[in-house]
Amino acid sequence: MLRYLTRGQVAVAAALAVPPAVCTVLVPFRTVMSNTNAALVLVVAVVAVATLGHRVAGALTALSAAVWFDFFLTRPYEAFTVTKSADITTAVLLLVVGIAVSQLSARARELKVIAITDADYLAQIHHTARLAETATSPHTVIDHVCRQLVGLLGLSGCRFEYGTLIGHPPRLEKDGAIVWGRRHWDADRYGLPGEELELRVFHNGRFYGRFLLQPAPGSAPPLAARLVAVTLADQVGAALDTAGRVRA
Repeated sequence: MLRYLTRGQVAVAAALAVPPAVCTVLVPFRTVMSNTNAALVLVVAVVAVATLGHRVAGALTALSAAVWFDFFLTRPYEAFTVTKSADITTAVLLLVVGIAVSQLSARARELKVIAITDADYLAQIHHTARLAETATSPHTVIDHVCRQLVGLLGLSGCRFEYGTLIGHPPRLEKDGAIVWGRRHWDADRYGLPGEELELRVFHNGRFYGRFLLQPAPGSAPPLAARLVAVTLADQVGAALDTAGRVRA
């Protein structure tokens, strides 16, 4: 059953279970161990859960650690009451430090994911650029980019139209923004709009056609992915321009 749990669910479960478990282990030593040292042990537990990279779980672990520290390790024991000001300070510091450490750990994990994702983006751009240089037909590049756009933007489908601008669907612009009519669409907040989204293909100021993108339900690609999509479309434009010059 555990294999069906997501990382977030495991992190939340650990946030609820780990602090009281650690406090229970420390109970036999609470009369000989200073509360400061016990709090440091709990910070280690918070860091361990935070390595899962789940921000909410990290904050929940810090809160849980502070609560169970109060219950198990401060006098009067087994009561949610603190009588000594030093214990109150320790509990508050445990909460603050635990939250800070958990958020920093989650941020570090996010930066690692971004770095890996950026490497994948660069690989896609490089591969398409090579294909645009070596392909004998621009249709090969178009088909390849269509498949890339489906995976990159979370689409249910993608097709290419040559040299036509029928209708006024939402448009993915060069800067990664989305324009729908006269207004800008907040793709980061609302995801991709409409049943179809156009991505126009230009090269050297000449319009060659457009990709018509069919967003899958809930598709909300980040700005970086949208900018990569624009770059891929530019490479299609270069391939079509080269093919036109060869025919001429």
